[in-house]
Amino acid sequence: MEHRGSILADKMAQAAGAVHRPPDSPGPSSPQIAELPAEDVTRDSGSYQPPPYSSPSTTSLEPRTRMTGPKGPQYYPGLPALDYRLYSPPMFDLSADTTTITTRATYLSENVKALSTLLLNLATVPPKLQILIQGSRNRRIDFSLKLNLMNLLVPNNPQDRLDYLRCVTKDEVAYRGGNEPALKPDLTSDDGLEGWCDRFIKDPATIKTFTLERVVANFDSNWLEGQIRSLVATTNYKGIVNVQFPVTHAKVVIQNPDKVNKFFTSVTALFSGKAKYEVVKAVWPFANAKNGEPGRKCLVQSEKTWWEEWRDPIKYAIATKRQGWVTNEDKLECIMESKGKGISLIDWGPEL
Repeated sequence: MEHRGSILADKMAQAAGAVHRPPDSPGPSSPQIAELPAEDVTRDSGSYQPPPYSSPSTTSLEPRTRMTGPKGPQYYPGLPALDYRLYSPPMFDLSADTTTITTRATYLSENVKALSTLLLNLATVPPKLQILIQGSRNRRIDFSLKLNLMNLLVPNNPQDRLDYLRCVTKDEVAYRGGNEPALKPDLTSDDGLEGWCDRFIKDPATIKTFTLERVVANFDSNWLEGQIRSLVATTNYKGIVNVQFPVTHAKVVIQNPDKVNKFFTSVTALFSGKAKYEVVKAVWPFANAKNGEPGRKCLVQSEKTWWEEWRDPIKYAIATKRQGWVTNEDKLECIMESKGKGISLIDWGPEL
């Protein structure tokens, strides 16, 4: 299936042009994953159970189209080389919790090629995987730390990337245009993304949405959570410890335009529901296999290596009751000034 992006260029003049990438196939330039167990896909937290179609299928891999812009990806020192304009494309609104961008642009509900090309381009940037570590006593937050792991999904060499687009297969329950997940209707493997886009556009439903979700695979959040909890325990902290792995910039939602106004649309949705299409995912593997499997290769570094680098900065941030991000500056201070080393007991004060 070809993805040329000519219609997208006409409709989104502000957005960058498309550069073609050949279909995913085995080989050093485009590794292919045989299977990713469902439990290795992280979305809202380390314990969140992913949808049943988050594992890849060799029959549903789609050719990819890269949107890199006139001058290629944007380069910022210390950040992955990505086209960051794709996180806030024209005519899209970002949700307050930064998890979802939504549009009601008319042309995306009328033109199959425009919709499919846009989705392919927006799938070329990863979600923002994070760690949230909080300690609280009697509803008082003693410390609240956030760390950004997005760079672990994007290797420096573009040829080492493992991300791909995947459509739902016939034996997977998903929203296929109804109000409830189902196994029908089904499309052939040859139809792929454009086939689902065509079905969405031809759907006569008053209110309909098409969702692209970016997911993280093969990241061992359980192992990392265990290391974090053990570290907090060494500080003699007696409060409640909460460790989460939130993922932001994870969803792209296309909704057909409001026929009258937003109030009319919400009332209509209340009584008749929405025709939902959640049949495509952009999969961003942390590694080519889950932790502990032979031959596992991480794109950037393993969970263990990452933890060895960030253990002391996290410990120091907990000791100083940090409320905010733990960044490379903290890691630099630990390396240059030995901050975070030798801290074992902290006077947390009386419990309130």
